[in-house]
Amino acid sequence: MHEIVSPDDDRLYQCLGADPDIRALIERIGPCRLRGEDGTTPYQSLLRAIIGQQLHGRAAQAILGRVKALSGGDFPTPEALLSLPDADLRACGLSAAKLVAMQGVARARLEGLVPSAEEATGLSDEELIARLVTLRGIGRWTVEMLLIFTLNRPDIMPVDDYGVRAGWRRIKNLDELPKPKVLKEATIAFSPYRSALAWYLWRASEEGKSVQNPLTGI
Repeated sequence: MHEIVSPDDDRLYQCLGADPDIRALIERIGPCRLRGEDGTTPYQSLLRAIIGQQLHGRAAQAILGRVKALSGGDFPTPEALLSLPDADLRACGLSAAKLVAMQGVARARLEGLVPSAEEATGLSDEELIARLVTLRGIGRWTVEMLLIFTLNRPDIMPVDDYGVRAGWRRIKNLDELPKPKVLKEATIAFSPYRSALAWYLWRASEEGKSVQNPLTGI
């Protein structure tokens, strides 16, 4: 995997460090270790996200492993997924709603709505969000995670994410979580490094905790 930013990128730290609270956080946490390009395609990332909805990390991994086992140990191709009996997929631990959502993603990949990794390079962040949120079971947050962790996009600020909001609340010593609109406005100044800022805010929300978010914890 490639680093979404270089840990010695002075421009990153100059931009984020212009805010004294973020500068103090960077000094506590150290260099940004956010990685993009997690080795999955957009299609695979969406399947993984659907499986993981409302589940703890280990449970989601177990179900994903059983789904992969049906296809020889790897993510099933769209064609393979659509050919698998519903009963076999349900036996992996999938709910009926998740099964329908995954089948919808598979059809959308075959139809070209879900792009390949190569096709995605020609689409902007907002173009990808607008396309993919039309799919059942896929919301903006899910696409933002895909943009950060699969497509290596450097300027994503997932303002609806609880951990990001909690991190901002903590470093700014706020009485309550910031509203997404307020957080969006407050972080515009940190473009084009908002993915790195999100990573630092996740770290801030987890300071002092022994268990990290399985998606964002590094």
